[in-house]
Amino acid sequence: MAPRKYPAVTTVSPRWDWRRFLFVAGPGIVVMLADSDAGSLITAAQSGAQWGYRLLALQILLIPILYLVQELTVRLGIVTGKGHAQLIKQHFGAFWAWVSVATLVVSCIGALLTEFSGLTGVGELIGAPAPLTLGLTVTLLLAMAVSHRYLTVERIAISVGAFELVFVAVAWLAHPDLKQVLSGAFSIPLGDSKYLYLASANIGAVIMPWMVFFQQASVVERGLGIADLPAARLDTAIGAVVTQLVMAAALVATASTLARPGAGPRLDTVAEIAAAITPYLGQFAGKLLFGLGMAGASLVATIVVTLTGARALAEALGLPNSLDHSPREAPWFYGAYAGALLIGALIVSARINLVALSVAVQVMNALLLPLVLGFVFLLARRLPEPYRLKGAYGVVATGATAIVVVFGVVSGIVGMWN
Repeated sequence: MAPRKYPAVTTVSPRWDWRRFLFVAGPGIVVMLADSDAGSLITAAQSGAQWGYRLLALQILLIPILYLVQELTVRLGIVTGKGHAQLIKQHFGAFWAWVSVATLVVSCIGALLTEFSGLTGVGELIGAPAPLTLGLTVTLLLAMAVSHRYLTVERIAISVGAFELVFVAVAWLAHPDLKQVLSGAFSIPLGDSKYLYLASANIGAVIMPWMVFFQQASVVERGLGIADLPAARLDTAIGAVVTQLVMAAALVATASTLARPGAGPRLDTVAEIAAAITPYLGQFAGKLLFGLGMAGASLVATIVVTLTGARALAEALGLPNSLDHSPREAPWFYGAYAGALLIGALIVSARINLVALSVAVQVMNALLLPLVLGFVFLLARRLPEPYRLKGAYGVVATGATAIVVVFGVVSGIVGMWN
């Protein structure tokens, strides 16, 4: 673990320090930018295409839930100084630590496939063949990992992820009718299994297992202390709002364009999504902006999910798991990182149906949430005072999150069954 930049204290400093925030900010924004990844954006676009604005309210309702979950991971990392798998192993034993890591690996593999599929789709928009796109991506990400420390990689991830904000501009230029937005957002067909399936996918697209592991490991790797907790919370809150703004923008843009709730067309390729989401920008500008946004989302998520899987595997084995170690010092960590990239690239080269895969991966994420978030809340209740999850806040946080998770699981099962 990197040395602490600020001395550890037993209580949070009452004075706000913007310099401290600028130092601390990063893990929350990075993980949230990765949250609105290729699969999530495709799920949001598919939601808008098929159901108009009827899934927009869910995007807004998920903001506080997303913050609640990730704030607890920040608390766990800062207060204990340990990663998520390590904490589970300490409190519940090696068996449950490996169960949680296995769950994480499944989620990371699904995410990595959607990211690479999104990147190849963007490459095809500009005439680049899939092998070339995948080869360049893998080469650049491997070079980045072995040549930079974590903080530099974090800044790179924020820089490329910022391109996702072009979706907000696209939604604005689509000039959605406010009355239609409001009426559609509160018209919720809970009796339709197809709607429930996409609702489950949207929940899984917002609250993902790998986010918990990544942000907790990142605050530990950054060496953040108790005095950094307020700034880390603000970092997380900003990220939660930004990622849901991007998701909502993708949904609004396709809904404004296609606007046939319940009967809209399926979007089966990146090219079809680009054509649907950018009709007001012209062919060149539309492809450029969509390509930048999708590439930024895919790249930042690829960085996050590969680092997360490699960290968790090495952590469960009790081995070095930081970018601040050299490949010679942490061979398992770097080996897992490189292996994930190479295997993902090989699988995606087989030409997977991107849209069907993306929605299915998000539903899978929703089905995995009870196990993942169960550990988060159990661990948060074991923190020392005054950071333990308890009292009225604990009841509200646990209850609200449980309602969303149960709805996501039930919706996903009903949607798949029908």
